[in-house]
Amino acid sequence: MADDPYISVVSPVFGCEGCLEELCTRLQAALEKIGRSYEVILVSDGSPDLSWQRIAELAARDPHIIGIRLSRNFGQHCAISAGLERARGKWIAVLDCDLQDQPEAIPALHAKAIEGYDLVFAQRVERQDSWAKRLFSWMFYRLLSYMTKTNCDPRTANFGIFSARAIAMVNTMPERSRCFPLQVRWAGYRETAIPVPHAPRASGKSSYRFGALLRMAIDIVLSWSDKPLRLLARIGLLFSAAAFALVLMSVYRYWHGDIAVAGYTSIIAAIWLVGGLLILALGVTGLYVGRIFNDIKRRPLYVIAEQINAHAQEDGK
Repeated sequence: MADDPYISVVSPVFGCEGCLEELCTRLQAALEKIGRSYEVILVSDGSPDLSWQRIAELAARDPHIIGIRLSRNFGQHCAISAGLERARGKWIAVLDCDLQDQPEAIPALHAKAIEGYDLVFAQRVERQDSWAKRLFSWMFYRLLSYMTKTNCDPRTANFGIFSARAIAMVNTMPERSRCFPLQVRWAGYRETAIPVPHAPRASGKSSYRFGALLRMAIDIVLSWSDKPLRLLARIGLLFSAAAFALVLMSVYRYWHGDIAVAGYTSIIAAIWLVGGLLILALGVTGLYVGRIFNDIKRRPLYVIAEQINAHAQEDGK
């Protein structure tokens, strides 16, 4: 439509009350450099602080700002999905609200995109995170690359700019478990990355503690790959071979008089090896069944409690 903005910016908000005004000010300055119409979509993901009140104040002063409040915390990637579904721009930028993703990089991302790319990711230079978070991120992306057979760069995350057709494809994906970078790459549109500065967190603390990051990693791997099941089949063969070799060794030792009680070692080996393997296999299979259970319920990804300056949309997906 003629009145649709040229560029949309989507930012999930959680625990960043103190930096929202600076975020909007810097976004406005960066987007005005592009010289085209724009909108900024701030999605409050059940934030426990006064973030929604700040969003409401900013949206009341600036019609370019659209505020969306989810009824509770649904997770960062579901909040991103809520914003993407309401983005009307020809280009859609996604960035975190804590100003580690610097708004000043958006014009450079856009300039690269119009060279013929549908996806341009921001490649974080000298990440301003703790060594533990950087290490876990590196390990996670290495594991994800192996499990999904994709090239996942630990220096990139959600921050980037994407064409409307790439985002439209993401919006058609029905799965409950969301991972925006993987989803937007899935269609195979032309992509690239450019280096951008990474800043320290401006406000609040990260909600991603080690346990939450581990749960998210497991969830993403199970949702995007069946390799754990195939690895279990290989492990099963190895365990069976090891148990069979141990049994042969026990028989050999028995015939040479080294074992007084016949069958003891082989029975224990069979119980421990096969029993442990069965429990592991049932556990992993159960996780996949759980994912299927969640998907077939077809519940919405999110529930919207309130919107400001937003165009008419459904309250969930």
